[in-house]
Order: sequence, then C-alpha cells, then structure tokens
Amino acid sequence: MTANSRCSAAEPPGLETQRREIESLLRECELRAGDSWYVVEHRWFEQWKEFVETGDQNSSSFPGQIDNTELFEDLDSYHLKERLVENEDFVLVPAEAWHKLLAWYGMVDGHPPLERKVVDLPSTLKVEVYPVEIFLCLHSNMENVITAQFSRADSIQSIQRAMCEAFSVPPGSECRLWMKSSDSNCERLRNVHVSVLDACLSSGMTVIMETRNADGTWPSSRPQIMRNSVEEQDPYRGQPGVCGLTNLGNTCFMNSALQCLSNTPPLTEYFLQSLYVDELNFTNPLGMKGEIAEAYADVIKQMWSGRHYSVVPRVFKTKVGHFASQFLGYQQHDSQELLSFLLDGLHEDLNRVKNKEYIELRDADGRPDQEVAEEAWRNHRRRNDSVIVDTFHGLFKSTLVCPECHKVSVTFDPFCYLSVPLPVSKERVMEVFFVSLDPYAKPVQHRVVVPKAGKVSDLCSALSEMTSVPPTQMVVADVFNHRFYKIYNADESLSCILDRDDIFVYELGVQEEQQEEQVLLALYLRERSHYRDYGSGSSAYGTSLFGHPLLLGVPRSSCSQEALYDLFLQRLARYVRSPDPSEELEEEEEEDDDEEELYKTQTNGISDDEQQEDAEAAGASQTEPCGGDVSANSQPDATATPLPDLNHTQPSLDHGDTETSNGTQSQAEPLCSADDGHTCGDSSRTSDPGSEQSAEQAPQPRETTEEEKEEDKQEEACSPSPPANEQPVKRRACRKRRKSLFTIQAVNSNGTTERGMGEGGSAVSFSSQPYVAIDWDPEMKKRFYNENEAEKYVKHASMEVPQQQTTVQLQECIELFTTVETLEEENPWYCPVCKKHQLATKKLDLWSLPEVLIIHLKRFSYTKFTREKLDSIVDFPLRDLDFSSCLLRKNLSNGEPPSCYDLIAVSNHYGGLRDGHYTSYAKNKDNGQWYYFDDSKVTFATEDQIVTNAAYVLFYHRQDKIRKPTLPAPNTSPASSTQPANDITSCKDDSAELGTASYVTMETD
Repeated sequence: MTANSRCSAAEPPGLETQRREIESLLRECELRAGDSWYVVEHRWFEQWKEFVETGDQNSSSFPGQIDNTELFEDLDSYHLKERLVENEDFVLVPAEAWHKLLAWYGMVDGHPPLERKVVDLPSTLKVEVYPVEIFLCLHSNMENVITAQFSRADSIQSIQRAMCEAFSVPPGSECRLWMKSSDSNCERLRNVHVSVLDACLSSGMTVIMETRNADGTWPSSRPQIMRNSVEEQDPYRGQPGVCGLTNLGNTCFMNSALQCLSNTPPLTEYFLQSLYVDELNFTNPLGMKGEIAEAYADVIKQMWSGRHYSVVPRVFKTKVGHFASQFLGYQQHDSQELLSFLLDGLHEDLNRVKNKEYIELRDADGRPDQEVAEEAWRNHRRRNDSVIVDTFHGLFKSTLVCPECHKVSVTFDPFCYLSVPLPVSKERVMEVFFVSLDPYAKPVQHRVVVPKAGKVSDLCSALSEMTSVPPTQMVVADVFNHRFYKIYNADESLSCILDRDDIFVYELGVQEEQQEEQVLLALYLRERSHYRDYGSGSSAYGTSLFGHPLLLGVPRSSCSQEALYDLFLQRLARYVRSPDPSEELEEEEEEDDDEEELYKTQTNGISDDEQQEDAEAAGASQTEPCGGDVSANSQPDATATPLPDLNHTQPSLDHGDTETSNGTQSQAEPLCSADDGHTCGDSSRTSDPGSEQSAEQAPQPRETTEEEKEEDKQEEACSPSPPANEQPVKRRACRKRRKSLFTIQAVNSNGTTERGMGEGGSAVSFSSQPYVAIDWDPEMKKRFYNENEAEKYVKHASMEVPQQQTTVQLQECIELFTTVETLEEENPWYCPVCKKHQLATKKLDLWSLPEVLIIHLKRFSYTKFTREKLDSIVDFPLRDLDFSSCLLRKNLSNGEPPSCYDLIAVSNHYGGLRDGHYTSYAKNKDNGQWYYFDDSKVTFATEDQIVTNAAYVLFYHRQDKIRKPTLPAPNTSPASSTQPANDITSCKDDSAELGTASYVTMETD
C-alpha cells in the first residue's frame, strides 16, 4: 500500500494491542538522518489515544479517518499553515507507526500524507516540518518560473531531475545549475550529490538550469569565446579537434600540453561523453573540488565541437593559476611541468576513491617479483582509481643496494610518465677567433673540442695544438659591441662562456726573465662624431666605438704617448696605412685667446693640440712609425699572409676583397668572400658600410644573450663619453708639426672616458686592468683606415669539417633510464640494516606499461656547474615502438596487453634555457591526419616533419587500443587564396616552412 493512495481501514487488532504497538514505536524509534516521519493533526491523535485507552470499540471517542484539515491553509494547495507548533498543532510519528494507523483507520479522501524527512542540522537531528520551497527556471527562458518543494536532505541531483522533467529537457543533454539569491548573485551548484542543506539552498531562492551549446560553450560564458568563432552569419564548421588555442601571453607552453592531451583518444572520449560528471570528487582534500576537471572539460568540448577556429582558454588558465601559484601571471613555463600538474589534478578531481585508507608499504623481503608487483598495484588502486590511472599509470621496479651491508631493497612504484635522460657528451665544441702577434695576419676562426667542465686554460691548450703558440702566451676575451665584455683568467670555468658568445684569443709576446714587467693593455678604436655631445653638458664631441679591440703586452716603461702611438701603428699595420712622404700631414699652431680655445675640438680623447703639448712635456716629438707603409690598395692574399696550420689556400681573392677609391668597401659588395676574405664574425651577417658602427660591427652570432649580460652590454656600449678635462691650453708660439692619425686616451672598460684620465706623459692608469682608446677624426679614418681589410678573417681547416648534429635513438635514452646509478649526496637512502643514510646504488626497471605512455625527454640539464639545453636529435619511431626488450617481465600471461606503441602527439620546444616557444604535432583520432599546432594557427603536417631536435614530450598509444579512423583523410591539395588565414592551410604550402627554422618565430614567449 503506497502512502499516497487512499487507504480503507483494515480490521484493526484489539485496542490494547494498538496502544502498545504505537507507544512502543514512538518510544523506541530514534531520529536518523534521511528517515521519513509523518505529520498527524494533534486533535485527531489525542482522540485516538483516548479511544484506545477506554478499551471500548463502540465508544463515542472513536477518532474516525486520519484528518489533517486543521493543518492546511486551504484544501486546494494543501500548504501547511505558518508557525505550527509540535505537540500543540501536530505530532510526529515514525513511518512504521504511520503505516499501521493508516491501515487501521484510513485517511480523509484527497488529503496528501504529510511525509517529512529527518535532516542532520549542525549539532542536532530534526524532522523537517517545513521543506524548502524554491523557484525553478531555465537560463533560456527566465520568465517561465515554477515553484517546487524539496527536503533539505534531498540531493541537488533530485532538483536537476525534477527540472529536466518539468521543462522537458531532451535526455542526454549536459546541464548545470546555478543558485540565485535575492540579491541577484549567482553561484554554481557544482556538486550535484550534496544535499539541499549543504548547498545552502533556502526558501525563496531561485535555481536556474542551463544546457551546453552545440559548440561546446555554456550560454553564461559565451563572451569568453573568440568573436570570430561564434555568432557569425555563416558559422564555422570544421574537423572536430582541429582547433587552435589563443596565446594569452607566454601561454604557448600550456597550449602545447593541452593539444597533446586533446589528441589522446581515451581521455578525450571520456570527457566528450560526459562520463566525468558522475565521477567528480568534491571532497578530496588533495583535489581542486572538481574545478580543474570541469575547466578542462569545457576546453575539450569547445575544441571538439567543430565550431571554432580557435578557443581562448582564459578560464582554464585562471583555474590553473588559482590552484598552482607557480603558473600565476604570464611568465614562460615548462610544458612538461604543466602536464604533470594537470594529470595529477585531473586524477584527484576524478578519483573514484572518496575515502583513502592507510596502507603500510611492505618491502619485497625475498618474495617473487610477480607477487610484490601485484600487491603494489592492488594497493595503488585502493587509494587511486580514476580515468588517469586507467590511461596513463604504469609500474616500475626500483632496486636499491646498500654499499656497506649490501642490503637489497625492492619496491614497485607507479608512474604517470617516463622522464628519460639524453646521453650527455663530456665535451663541447667551441668556435673562437685567434689573433696572432703578426700584425699582417688576419684573425683565424678555429673550431676546438674542449672538456665541458673544463677551464679557460683547457681552451688555450686545445688551441695551442692548432697554432703552435704556447698556452701561456694566450689571453681569452669575450668581445661584444666593439669592446671587451670580459677578459677571462686561465682558471675560470668554460661553463660561463655561452656558445653564442664571440670569443677572441690573443697571442702575447714572449717575456724574457731579464725583461721588465709587461702590462696587458686593452685597446679600443673610437670615432669622433661631427656633432657636439650636448647631452653631456660640456663642449666635448661624442665618440662611438668601432672595429675589433686588441689585447697587447706592453712593457711598463713603454706606456708614454709617443711609444704607444708607434706601437699601435705597427700593430694595426694590416688595415691602417701610414702617410706617404708626399702627403705628409702638417698643421699650423697659432695663438688663440681663451674664448676661442674653449671652442676647440675637445674630444673624448686628447685634442690634437693637447697631444703636442703632452709630447713636448715629455721632451720628445712624434716620429715616423716603424713597420713600413701598407698601401690601402695592396691587399695581401691568403697565400701571402703567414697563417700557420692553414690547410686551405686559394689562388686569388674574389671581388669581396676589392674596395672603392676612398678605402672603404662598396655598399653593393659582400663583406664575406667565398675564399678567405671573410668579414670577421658570423658569416651570415650583413652590414651597411654607410654606417661606421654597423660596418665595423664585432661578430655577434647570437639572437639573445643572458638577460643580465644583454642589458649590461647594451647599456655600457651606448654610454655617452664625458670629457677628459676642461682646462683650455695656451699656445706660446706659431709653429708647424706633423699631425697624428689618431689620438690616445685612457678609458674605462666600457670605452668611455672618465675625468682625470690621460694627464701627463703616461696614457695608462695602472690601478687596475688598463684600457686605452685611439680616437679617429672621421676624415682621417676615411683616408687611412681600411674598413674592408679590418673586418676580414680566414677560416681554419677545422671550420671546414661539417659539424654533425648528434643523433641518439630513443631506445638509448630508455636504456639509460634503466642503468644503475649512485644516489647523490643530497638524496641518500636510509638503510634499515645499517641504521643510517647511505649513498646506495639504484636501478629502475619497467614492469608494466599503460595504455598511453608519455615519454619526457630531459633536454634541460642542470648540474652544480652547468645549465644547458641539449639539442640532440632523438630519433623516435612513429610506429611500432616495441618495449618487449625493456620490460622486466618477459613472459606475458594470457590476456596481457602487448607492448607495441604508435606515436600520437609531440610537444616541441624551440629556443634555449631562458626563452623559447612551444608548439605541438598531433594526430587526429577521427581522420588519422597529422596536424601542427602553433597557438591559434593549425596546419597540416607530414610524418617526415615530426622528428626534430625540438621534440620534448612524446605521447604513445598502445596498438591494441588504437581505434581505426572513422573519417577519410582530408584533402591536402593547395588551398585557394580565399581561404581564411587562421584556417587549415595545405600541407604543400607549409611543408617548406615546417622544415626550416624560419617557420618558428622565436618569440621571447
């Protein structure tokens, strides 16, 4: 008999029996959350009690049918009156007592039974006499509102079912509910399994239901989708899953990881079929209350709706930053680190184990591997059971051996991905320029092999074998923007020298024991500008550095102005010609008043007139330099230039060595010839000879440098030069003298003059590393300085040997992962036998593999001494990656899955340690076509483009689980010119771009 049916009274037992049964139930029944109790009108119940106590079935006190009329406001709605009081207006009876009374006496026709639930209020249990009355409506039609009553013990899911039924929502539609209070604030009712009480729903509130759009978006969040992908007159229809992700600012790492996971079939189908909804875990303290899983599901459903060119994952990015503070903001991050967080977050949000039990781990203690492995996996699944475990988790065996007592500890641990090391070479190849002591020898570019953890002295020793110059006669320097960024000591580590730094090695003269001490002098070349440096607030003219600096060993006694002038002229003889006697340069000195003298050309060096007075003060005059004249038009060729150990000679030089009549290179001519007439620096660099600064640019084959270094170099190289001194010089007589080609000025390491430098006969300050600059007047530089010749260099035979890029097999990396290693001092193992921490040997072996295997290539190498990115090409198979030889368990029992995998996705990283860009290749599960995902741009890809030195994270799918494509492969013929820019372009159009570095824009992303 149902509670809602009208019950005719059955033959009741005796009155005493009735009284005893009902009183026993009222006395013994306790309130339990969720139980049903019934409301009975107080007057009727009291009359029943009187009736059964008199003991006379024919008594006038017979109560008749159960009548609750006095409790209702009206007999149409049967709403209870407000403020009814228990034991005055009504009594509460348990369900069993109610059903007995109903069977014995029946109920007034049409009256509903007043069933009420017991709810668990804070600190008390109570029968809910007045249920929650809420308003229900759809997001698409807020005007159509209905009223419904629900118990505080009812789940939100029961409200959702009632709304689907009331509003005729099609079955299978994905819905979500919002709770709207009187102040118009809306809050998501995320967990449909909680009760109305726990959801804080109270009478008078409104519950709004919305259903997901066909394009995967929700009506309430539609503005967050790109405008060009929705609300268009001709909506986009494309292949599901072939959808870009907008870069929100340095979020290419996130986009790359999402694209790889999006093209992992079992995980994507799990979300597309909304199987996650019933498995959301809102109570897991290790989870994110289901928010990460819901945000990820929204992104996947939008990407696989086929309605978007590109999706903006802004909500997902916000959720990730909220739960993982390291991803807050818009800095660049590692795609593998985000992938690790995301897989762990999805697992905890979807963990089917609501209450994790404590499990004590046991060591193998000599038990068979099979038994220990099964126990470990069983224990893992007792605490961790989700779609992530089903899809991505495998098991490996860890063996630790104590070096002292030889205790062997065997454990089996689960893994979500394999981080495999790359074979690291202990050597590195460096390219350096060797500058010989011979002034007529061009710099020679060498390629040397040095120890990766070596010192600068090792570089000198390696170079010595090629040049026959003793390492003790070499000085190594980093040249940047025509100056020395750093001069290295012999015992400094080579790790501080980057591959993109321009390293020059200078030969110094032999110092005999009886000779006086030599000073290592750094020489810069500067050109005076035609305009005053008004920014400095003085009458000085500005200067700019040009050409290549030099390092010279100079006896301390030879640091006077005239001695240095002769030495520099001799050292620069290859590209600075001395004046012929026929064109002897003279200038006339006349007396000038103070006012005119202040207006003289006071450069950042010593003015011509000051030069003469300084020379006179030293008791000497400038003399003709030794070393002979070198005509600007006589170019020594490769055979005439003494170049030791140079194995390649050319019969003649091509037009790259010719020059124009004024001694500078023609703008139309290349700066690097096909023979030995290279421009010193990167051979691919081009310069504009119309600008001295660019034409004389030092070699800079670097795109970016380390941040601090880059800032220092740029700021220091552009610093204005303050004047040397401001005292005007008086002339006492009119005379003629020979004019110098350049003037000498003491400077700092940046090449700028500081006050008080260069006064007196000495041009050098010996307080620290001395730097001097020779300042050229533009006209003198144009006549006597041969820019073309100064920039030339020759390549040593070592440069001609093609540098093979290292290629390693993926199998080698996996074997390296399973080799024995000794634990580091920072991570010792506690031996239970020795009772102390030990540096044990550790070996990992693969035991069982998951359906989808993620392999992380550890390209970023960090040690105590070095940090580098390994650019080796890892040759990984696209099909039939067989792990049978790597698995420790060789004999698979019946029903065990095979160990052959096919590639389904790759996350790529282009760039270095501090900067770079992430992209991905992925295979669409529906049509089997490979695509290249570069943020919002998606293009067709071919299989021969996938294996590159940028591959960072590999996704493999086990062959027995791979489903055949359900759609035919797309037509990859060239697209028409009317195709949208962000649409799929043809494979033929992009194959050339994808195969070259120019296709990848190296944003500092």
